[in-house]
Amino acid sequence: MAHALSTHLIFLIIIHLIITTTFAAEIIRNRHHGSGPAMFLPLYLSSAPNSSTSALDPRRQLSITESKRHPNAHMRLHDDLLINGLMPFICSCNSQYHQFRIERDDPKFQPDLSRTYKPVKCTSNCNCDNDRNQCTYYRQYAEMSTSSGVLGYDVMSFANKSELAPQYAVFGCENMETGDIYSQHADGIMGLGRGDLSIMDQLAGKKVISDSFSLCYGGMDVGGGAMVLGGISPPSDMVFAHSDPDRSPYYNIDLKEMHVAGKRLPLNPKIFYGNHGTILDSGTTYAYLPEAAFLVFKNAIVKELQSLKLISGPNPNYDDICFSGAEIDVSHLSKSFPVVDMVFGNGQKYSLAPENYLFRHSKVRGAYCLGIFQNREDPTTLLGGIVFQNTLVMYDREHRKIGFWKTNCAKLWKRLHISDAPPHVHSDSHEINSTNAVEPSVSLSASQQNIPSGIIN
Repeated sequence: MAHALSTHLIFLIIIHLIITTTFAAEIIRNRHHGSGPAMFLPLYLSSAPNSSTSALDPRRQLSITESKRHPNAHMRLHDDLLINGLMPFICSCNSQYHQFRIERDDPKFQPDLSRTYKPVKCTSNCNCDNDRNQCTYYRQYAEMSTSSGVLGYDVMSFANKSELAPQYAVFGCENMETGDIYSQHADGIMGLGRGDLSIMDQLAGKKVISDSFSLCYGGMDVGGGAMVLGGISPPSDMVFAHSDPDRSPYYNIDLKEMHVAGKRLPLNPKIFYGNHGTILDSGTTYAYLPEAAFLVFKNAIVKELQSLKLISGPNPNYDDICFSGAEIDVSHLSKSFPVVDMVFGNGQKYSLAPENYLFRHSKVRGAYCLGIFQNREDPTTLLGGIVFQNTLVMYDREHRKIGFWKTNCAKLWKRLHISDAPPHVHSDSHEINSTNAVEPSVSLSASQQNIPSGIIN
């Protein structure tokens, strides 16, 4: 069923799809040279709905230059990753303050009220409306929900704490949506993928930030975290994997081996190279392995858990693999569950704690279920957000590598000593310093108007 809407502000970018006290100060002091400032965006935990009554199925596959002062964008985001897969946040488009949140009573974006809004005019390089006046967009996601509307650009600002000057950016003004995008009750989608219309490509292309971003999701029962647009200085013990943008359009890594409890799984490395290879998708909640790899992984986990009882999952519609009798305190899960290692092509190893491959059973106290599933008939290895909880993941697009570093994401902003005060809301469009805004130079590709059904990163 399609739902016609008053125009929503929706970023037209697909999700492609963290810090000790010492390192937090290090990030501020050591920024990349030759590009713009990084933008630090905190994530906060919202009140999670009861998992047994949630209408949403979380398994769906939605799929720096030197400066005198450290710039940051401090925005409140609500982390319900394992329940709703949502990371709502506050942003503004010119004078029209807009908050991406779970409630659906937010004011709609009205282009006519913006003095700086401009439509993206119809050309041979985009899909056009019936009158051939304006470019349109259409997006279909893996679970078949859709979003459609028109393309426009306006002065964009991430809340009111960013020292990055407001920038013109192309985005989608949504007027129709179906499926989970509608029932999800969020106001829009912001993604960080590759492509001319990606917010990262737009900002990095204008040299206002370096071509890198980082994500950090809080752990089980904690939430919170941060998003950083722009480069940071990685800690010395960050683990890196090569990422090849020519291999696939998604953020991929060269995964070679998996270990359970220190024992290498008997798998041919080629199994992690099927279809799109091994890709990271921050917009997918869980992880998915090719069938053969999943069966070997599952059997290895079960073998290590002889002291626990194998039980049914919380939802009878799914064949979840769950175990009871474990520690209730998440910090003690390592006493019951083994460490899982991912080994990359360069020999470096990233270790997954139990919270990186388990989710809490919603009906049995002290029970947990595997958050890694079989990827149906697709040979792609898909690593979703659960794998990177309490991990700083740095997507260094410029140097074709992705870094991983374990940390407590929820405490990041306390360590950075950033105020948690809510941002001031602009009430007049004249408050936007549009003289500092940069007009977009985005080449629209007709092929980008429709994303094939499948994994959305």
